[in-house]
Amino acid sequence: MEALIPMDIFLDTFFNWQIVQEAWPILWQGLQATLLLSALVVPIGVAGGIILAVLATVHSPWVKWPLRVWVDTFRALPPLVLLVFIFAGLPFIGIDVGAWGAVAIGFFLNTGAYYGEILRAGIESVPRGQLEAARSTGLTRGQTMAYVVLPQAVRNVLPDLISNTLEVVKLTSIASVVALPELLFQARQAQSVTYNATPIMAAAVAYFVLLWPVVRLLSRLENRQLAGRQ
Repeated sequence: MEALIPMDIFLDTFFNWQIVQEAWPILWQGLQATLLLSALVVPIGVAGGIILAVLATVHSPWVKWPLRVWVDTFRALPPLVLLVFIFAGLPFIGIDVGAWGAVAIGFFLNTGAYYGEILRAGIESVPRGQLEAARSTGLTRGQTMAYVVLPQAVRNVLPDLISNTLEVVKLTSIASVVALPELLFQARQAQSVTYNATPIMAAAVAYFVLLWPVVRLLSRLENRQLAGRQ
C-alpha cells in the first residue's frame, strides 16, 4: 500500500501562498485578458445566434437547408480544432487574421450556432397569434421580430442563454492555443517557472469567484421558471 502524501507537502504543492503572491502580477494580467475576451466573444456569439435564429424563421428551402448544414457543422466541430485551423490554416491561403481575429471568428461560428438553436427554440415558443396581432397593427416583419417576438423569446429561454454563456466564458481558456495570454495561459506559464501547481489552483479559484454569482443567478431563474409552470 502506497504511503499517503503528507499534508504539508500537499499544501505546498497546490496551495502555496508565497507562490500566489509571486505569480499574482501575471495571473492578474491573465484575468483581465479573460474578462476582455468574454466581453468580446459573448456579444459576438449572441449576435451570431440572433442572425441564425431569425433566418430559421424563413420557410424557404433555399434558406432552411443551408442554415441547417451551417448550424450542425459548427456545433459538431470541436472549437479547439476550429480555432487552430483559423489561426494556423488560413495563413496558407493568404488570410492572416491574428490571434484576436481567430478567436473572434472561431467563437462567432461555434458559439453563435449554439446561441442560435437556443433562440430559435425561444422564438418557436412565442404564440403565433402574437405575431399576427403585431402585424395587424401595421408593424413590419422586422419590427415584429425586434419588438414583440425576440423580447419574449429571450425571456422564455433566459436560463439556457445564461447557462450557455457560462460555458462560453469557460471556453475562453482555449485561446491559450493561439498564445493569447488569458488566465489559464498565464497560470501555466507561472507553473512552468515555479514547478508548482499553485498557479493553476489560483486560476481555478479566480474562475469560481467570477462565475459563482452567475451560477446562483441561473439557479434562481430555473427555480422561478419551474415554479411558474406548476
